[in-house]
Amino acid sequence: MKSKNIIVISFIITGILLSVNACKTDFLNIVPTDRVSDASILSDSSLFESYVINRYLGVRLTDKEAEGTPPGFGRGFEYAMWSSVTDESIYNNDDNTWLIQRGQLAPENTGIAGTIWGRSYRSIREINYALSNIDKVPMSVPQKNRLKGELKFIRAFRYQDLIRNYGGVVLMKDKVLELGEDLANADIYTKSSIKDCIDYAVAELDEASNLLPVSNGNTWQLGRATKGAALALKSRLLLYAASPLYNGGTWQAAAKAAKDVIDMGKYSLFTNGYDKLFLTAENNPEIIYERLYTQGARHVCLEISNAPNSFGGWGGNVPLQNMVDAYEMDNGKPITDPTSGYNTQAPYLHRDPRFYMTVLYNDAPYRTNTVQSFIPGGKDSKDGPSNWNTSKTGYYLKKYMNDNLPIDNPWDIAGTQPWIYFRYAEILLNYAEAQNEASGPDQTVYDAINSIRRRPSVNMPALPTGLTQVQMREIIRRERQVELAFEEHRFYDVRRWKVANVTENVPAYGIEVTKNGSTVTYSKKEALSGRHFEEKNYFLPIPRAEIQASNGKLSQTSGY
Repeated sequence: MKSKNIIVISFIITGILLSVNACKTDFLNIVPTDRVSDASILSDSSLFESYVINRYLGVRLTDKEAEGTPPGFGRGFEYAMWSSVTDESIYNNDDNTWLIQRGQLAPENTGIAGTIWGRSYRSIREINYALSNIDKVPMSVPQKNRLKGELKFIRAFRYQDLIRNYGGVVLMKDKVLELGEDLANADIYTKSSIKDCIDYAVAELDEASNLLPVSNGNTWQLGRATKGAALALKSRLLLYAASPLYNGGTWQAAAKAAKDVIDMGKYSLFTNGYDKLFLTAENNPEIIYERLYTQGARHVCLEISNAPNSFGGWGGNVPLQNMVDAYEMDNGKPITDPTSGYNTQAPYLHRDPRFYMTVLYNDAPYRTNTVQSFIPGGKDSKDGPSNWNTSKTGYYLKKYMNDNLPIDNPWDIAGTQPWIYFRYAEILLNYAEAQNEASGPDQTVYDAINSIRRRPSVNMPALPTGLTQVQMREIIRRERQVELAFEEHRFYDVRRWKVANVTENVPAYGIEVTKNGSTVTYSKKEALSGRHFEEKNYFLPIPRAEIQASNGKLSQTSGY
């Protein structure tokens, strides 16, 4: 029998995926009405471009992934956000996150992290197929070059996801595994070093940045990779490479990579409100690369998923006191400073304005009312309606929420916010961290951090002069924690800095607010028991099924 590759097309649901072999037997040689052969794809430039565009998507591999549209890079706006496996938040109803918080990950039980390996390598195979065949497709050289750039960007992104979750991984490079290959005995399972993996991805991004346009000029091109997206991913990877966990790059290279994005002169900080930054991609100069959603292709409706219970919400990703305590006072002093003015019994007064645009707390204004998480009797406490959705921490998520979208019956109306993968503030923070580590806190480091802190609607004080490198390092780390809260950075930051053994071994704290007449008292409580982190948890275990599929040739992550 002679095998023939078949490609499945579904432009709305799952994208174009390589499928099963077909036998060259007359009564089986029936042309399916829902499929197009690879020969058709490779002879039609429009179909081939559709194949490439659909590589920005993934496939749904587990429950609660991507309601409305397939997953993109990472998880993004799912029910349980990636913040809920960090000290930023917990997911009220678990959603396979608590085992990660408790350090109980195992190859047989990977929880919410179980799809990263499989989805990444599936995507890499699909991209390798496209790159190995693109020169056969009749199309203009400029169009072909752009598609090559997009494919290399996506492949580098997938490797980034593998590297930051598993460390050194198998580099497939341009190899396309053919259906029917004896994979159990194939010599393809040797892992490369972290440095080699990052070097490979960075080289891909260098090529991609030379092939991609500076801007997406047409509406139908929005959401596709640009030169800035490739350089931004390079900046992130080289920052990781220089960090203590990876220790395979230089801070000078990381600083230069971030400066390359800055020097494009294309991006700037959004000045129309920190809270509005995350609600729209239109006229937003801060967004470098994002995933767009429409009412016809929405994601999880954030408002009903995360709103307080009395408003009809499910109280999903609830901020921890650990995160709340990271916000400085509006005078620029941390709450641990005795001269900051912080009052444990009036804890939400005079805080960094980003706090109010990120977290809902007791007595916070929300829509046409206020949040009441106090007991007894608070409508957003366990004494309120739908109390099974009451926050275990005493807080609710404000960031990303669009108060103009409905909470009750949001289907086909809500869930339209973009998910931002790269924004200019991250690049400024990347530059400040790398430059501080390379050369100390020079004026460019101050300028980068102060521009973020001083943006309209935030207006935090400029940093004090005369900081040491160590002092600036701590400020930059706090600034990343606050500025990039709930954006899927914290999980990787505390690991690359090798401080997760500290931050992830602190209990998951919440707040208990008690009201007695006009007197309100605040006391810290443990919101989730058993939070725990071990050395092996710096990287994820590879799912046991993947090890078994390799006939035991694929080596497991150290410690598992």
